[in-house]
Amino acid sequence: MMERLVSWKVVLAALGLVLLLLAIVLFVPRMAYPPLSATELQGVSAADKRIELQHARGQLQGAFRGQLLQALAGLFIIAGSVAAWQQVRVARDGQITERFTRAIEHLGDENRGIRIGGLYALERIANNSPSDRATIQRTIGAFVRNNAAWPVGAPDGPEHPTPDVDESIPWLQIRAFDIQTAVAILGRRPPSKEQPVLHLSRCDLRSAGLAGATLPSTQMRHANLARAQMDGCLLENSNLYDTDLRGASLRGAHMANVILRNAYLQGANLSRADLRGADLRGANMEGAVLAGTNLSGAVHDATTTWPSNYTPQPTP
Repeated sequence: MMERLVSWKVVLAALGLVLLLLAIVLFVPRMAYPPLSATELQGVSAADKRIELQHARGQLQGAFRGQLLQALAGLFIIAGSVAAWQQVRVARDGQITERFTRAIEHLGDENRGIRIGGLYALERIANNSPSDRATIQRTIGAFVRNNAAWPVGAPDGPEHPTPDVDESIPWLQIRAFDIQTAVAILGRRPPSKEQPVLHLSRCDLRSAGLAGATLPSTQMRHANLARAQMDGCLLENSNLYDTDLRGASLRGAHMANVILRNAYLQGANLSRADLRGADLRGANMEGAVLAGTNLSGAVHDATTTWPSNYTPQPTP
């Protein structure tokens, strides 16, 4: 009943619009160029001249009516184009929603290959739909936190840092390729108007491949990144408080103003890394490689452990 009522309203509205346009076409030209009255024609003695004048006024009305019809036709074309564009947009949004829903379902599948497919589908959506990028970033970040948890501080949580760096643990792309895929996607995510903070704290990312990743202002507190490959990684303004980076390769990494308080950097390769303004208080860099590392403005104190062959500059 309601649908029928809506249909009748649409029909009546369309009929009213048609009548309005018809009235405009018929009467507006007559109002703009009204027929010559008998009074106006009194000064014209010749009958053929009067007929000529009336005919000219009719031509003016006809020309104006033609212009109105052209304008209305142009409006109809524009309205049709807008309606078609809206339909395309609605259809596109529906397709994106369907693809997003299917990708989310794939993330919960037991088959790792299907989960990876879901991650790549989300990346494709993010590349094509800027408005969905923030949501997709949060979704993939949650996937990493849920599936690669390193629950430091929990009653049954892991010892942090572990007694030793277990070099027998395979690279992340081998032991957990779906997690490696997820962090790699986050590391190359396109910018968005709403760029939310990326949360990867308390995650097990040992031996992750993040070379060249773009991860500025990322929260990675209490995470395990031992033996991670992060050469050239962009980590400016990130928070790596109490993070395990032992044996990590951070050559040429961009780490200006990064928080590394109480971080474990034993044996890490920080050659040519940019650590300007970094907070290194309580950080352990025993055995770390600092060849060509830019430490200007870095904050450190008596609790900072330096490599035996390195003499730090006084804190400004």
